[in-house]
Amino acid sequence: MSDTAFDLGPQARAVARLAEKVRDDQLTARTPCPDLAVRNLLGHLLGLSVAFRDAARKDLGTTTDTRPDTALPDIGPGWREELPKVLDDLADAWRDPAAWTGMTRAGGIDLPGAVAGAVAADELVIHGWDLARATGQEYAPDPVALKASYGFLQAAPDDVRRGDGPFGPAVPVPGDAPLLDRTVGLSGRDPGWKP
Repeated sequence: MSDTAFDLGPQARAVARLAEKVRDDQLTARTPCPDLAVRNLLGHLLGLSVAFRDAARKDLGTTTDTRPDTALPDIGPGWREELPKVLDDLADAWRDPAAWTGMTRAGGIDLPGAVAGAVAADELVIHGWDLARATGQEYAPDPVALKASYGFLQAAPDDVRRGDGPFGPAVPVPGDAPLLDRTVGLSGRDPGWKP
């Protein structure tokens, strides 16, 4: 693997463990994502796992060309079996050193492989936090993926951090706050959010 490459497996497993504990009565609960209930967040996790798996494989097409905001994501009846599988597939795809090199595409955006890997880590870290908060679970993201997520969000241009992009405006968080809180704040979420 290159210097920027790391194993997404621990973070993918963390998200799978959270999803496994989601009760059916929680599927309609609110999440920190204003327009998504838990079921929609799980649907988003399914879709992004497939898209970033394919981005790692450079298997470009519908899954990598579709913007995430084109339709409200949702889950089907087999989501409990499907989500852990696609999360494993995502992690496996990013274990190939070639995934981190050259160009690829995700969400309809062309980007370097190393950046796509960081975006995948960010998606898993932040949406793992969203899912944990919405369902009242403890959350300990993989430290390597958390650092990658923070680095990715911190490197975002100022206009994106002000909310002129895919994230909401950054929420101010004290510099001595835990890294997860600072990362969540950069993603446009209030680290103190509760359902």
